[in-house]
Amino acid sequence: MSIAHAQIERIEPPNWWTGFRDSTLQLLVKGKGIGNYTVHAREEWIKVVKSHRADSPNYLFLDLEIPGNTPEGEIHLVFRKEGDPEISVPYLLKKRERVPEEFVGFSSEDVIYLITPDRFANGDPSNDIDPTLKEKRVDRKQDYARHGGDIRGMINHLDYIEDMGFTAIWPSPLLINDMPRESYHGYAITDFYKVDPRFGTLEEYKEFTYKARQRGIKVIMDQVNNHCGLAHWWMQDLPFSDWIHYQEGFEEGREITVTNHRRTVNQDIYASDHDREIMDNGWFVPSMPDLNQDNPFLANYLIQNSLWWIETLGLGGIRQDTYPYPEKHFMARWAERIMKEYPSFSIVGEEWSYNPLVVGYWQSGARNRDGYESHLKCTMDFPLQQTLIDALAEEENWNTGLIKLYEGLANDFHYASPKDMMLFGDNHDMDRLFTQLSEEVELTKMALAFIMVAPRIPQIYYGTEILMENTDKPGDHGRIRKDFPGGWPDDKVNAFTGRGLDTRKREMQQFVRTLTRFRRDQEVIHAGNTRHFSPENGIYVLFRYADEEIVILILNKNESPVTLQLDRFREMNIENREFREVFSGKSLVLGTALTLEKRGVFLFANGG
Repeated sequence: MSIAHAQIERIEPPNWWTGFRDSTLQLLVKGKGIGNYTVHAREEWIKVVKSHRADSPNYLFLDLEIPGNTPEGEIHLVFRKEGDPEISVPYLLKKRERVPEEFVGFSSEDVIYLITPDRFANGDPSNDIDPTLKEKRVDRKQDYARHGGDIRGMINHLDYIEDMGFTAIWPSPLLINDMPRESYHGYAITDFYKVDPRFGTLEEYKEFTYKARQRGIKVIMDQVNNHCGLAHWWMQDLPFSDWIHYQEGFEEGREITVTNHRRTVNQDIYASDHDREIMDNGWFVPSMPDLNQDNPFLANYLIQNSLWWIETLGLGGIRQDTYPYPEKHFMARWAERIMKEYPSFSIVGEEWSYNPLVVGYWQSGARNRDGYESHLKCTMDFPLQQTLIDALAEEENWNTGLIKLYEGLANDFHYASPKDMMLFGDNHDMDRLFTQLSEEVELTKMALAFIMVAPRIPQIYYGTEILMENTDKPGDHGRIRKDFPGGWPDDKVNAFTGRGLDTRKREMQQFVRTLTRFRRDQEVIHAGNTRHFSPENGIYVLFRYADEEIVILILNKNESPVTLQLDRFREMNIENREFREVFSGKSLVLGTALTLEKRGVFLFANGG
């Protein structure tokens, strides 16, 4: 950019592509006094349909029309103001490298590996500290400080991720969080178009997604439409008076109104206007301003930002944080636009509710009384997650224990597409699975086996495969997001290679590897039918079946050997058929009874 261009600080999106189904593009232009300029495109095939002034004189929003036959290359936006020199700014239009149908999202065929990048592996110690940013320390002894994990660390360990059988990676946000402290998690974004330099560069992010795709591994980007970080660049000069909620109070230095988190106002026919107002407009926390998607320019900005990252990185999905907090009709437009451009794509939304009625409301195809259509393919299954933990942890009784799992899975009648929901034992915001189950190995194995076999998209949190826990500090996010052993050169234990891992952790790692590899080739699990039987005597039996292929999952909570009578499963046509038990590798012909020698999980298959 020449001296004449220095007046323009930024244009976002920083580039675009030809050939989108929607040929419109809205540019945010930031620069001192830029709102007083008129703009046209030098090239005759590009039309600046309209220029919009903002409330701040330092912004201009430009509506462009990009016809389908537009050639790739630079166009030139010419800014004019009477009495000032003309400013000509190049803007790059690229040709799309892949057709929309090649952006294939995650599905029930995948196993998703969730990573907190700062805590996974430090592949490039030279980027640990950036002196230009507000937080300037790395301290692995402090749970809420940065530890140095980065994109290079994930690239370096793609071998491990592939070997473990994971087919998709969901890293928590990698965009810049230039906040003064506790910014390692990535959810306080301060520039929606910039990778945090402590994680790496945009080129490294592209390298990561490319090398993952080469291995058949999809990358899911964690995005945040609801809020930004307090230190976001636009907070010093907001474009409009309604860019964020409670903006007047913020600008006058008044106390911030925080959301009440009453997410059911999105569905509640009795909800008060007061509760809706605080839920919709309150800030998530005082350091995260709540974005106002009712402002049409911000709405366009967020939609285009998502499209830009999908196209730039070749993503295999988006995970959208705090899904029910933004304005819900905007969220429907956002998801609809993405799915219009990428019909084979996938988006998963976070609705942290244990009520299946609430979670089901957000899935595309739901028969909602208010007619709301989300266009959201996948929701996170918090109800079944909690039910699974309760079912395994509780003592067996007529209304406790495994009966809860049986009745919890029965709630699938409510969901538009159960197999397109994401099930997990833990994630970056909740206690480790091993901690939730009181560090009982067999219960942890049962939980993981159910997650892998149930009609769902399974997600595993990094370290769950080696029994990582936070039992010393339940509920503490810093402990939940501990460093993965072996991700730093001076680690005495290396879970990537197995060096120093104790026997229990190695066995669990192998258990998960066996599960994922078995599941990978089982179309009967990806898309087959499901049938389960009411638990009896501390045993729950779940079948996945299609044509002649059958998978049988047995969860047994009995400490002593027990005989499972098979006659009540006669409708599944398993008698006198040969099955292989996946974990032991032993084959047997099922008769009228099956002796279960120990507490734990048993997985039988008659297919490959």
